[in-house]
Amino acid sequence: MASAVAGPEIERLIQLLARLPGLGPRSARRAALHLIKKREALMTPLSSALQVAIDRVQVCKTCGNIDTQNPCTVCMDPRRDPSIIVVVADVADLWALERAHATNGFYHVLGATLSPLDGVGPQDLTIDALVARAHDSRVSEIILALNATVDGQTTAHYITDLLQEANVKVTRLAHGVPVGGELDYLDEGTLSAAMRQRTLF
Repeated sequence: MASAVAGPEIERLIQLLARLPGLGPRSARRAALHLIKKREALMTPLSSALQVAIDRVQVCKTCGNIDTQNPCTVCMDPRRDPSIIVVVADVADLWALERAHATNGFYHVLGATLSPLDGVGPQDLTIDALVARAHDSRVSEIILALNATVDGQTTAHYITDLLQEANVKVTRLAHGVPVGGELDYLDEGTLSAAMRQRTLF
């Protein structure tokens, strides 16, 4: 049995870092060692930033984004198009779309996708709030920017059914060949979707 090489405080730091996505035990040890070596330059500011996040970060009551103000920065931006609401499963998806400058609309974060196997039902998502927002007279389009997985598509169909009463156009992201993609390396599902959703050249 391997013996501990550091005190319990350092071992706890390693264990907590190992819980972060993408960090296993080895990566967590390397990260912990780096933080300890760069205590003044890195660990102290990181500790301060974490405390500020604990004290100030909150969930936007309008869209579900996370920010230090409520409503969030995105919802308060007067340059955004109020006729478009982009529906995403998670805040990470919202951030990805923002990095790509893919839309100038507003967002709605569901919190997850429907997943009966994981016990995630409609009551666990913010679907009711989305339906209420869709009935706003300024909204003309709901874009379903959900993953092309079984759970994502199930969620999209469920939401589409609920929005039939609202006077909005419901669209979804195109699925198919990515920019720079080579056909030989794509899976059959992606190729089939690309062929079905072909457009005029």
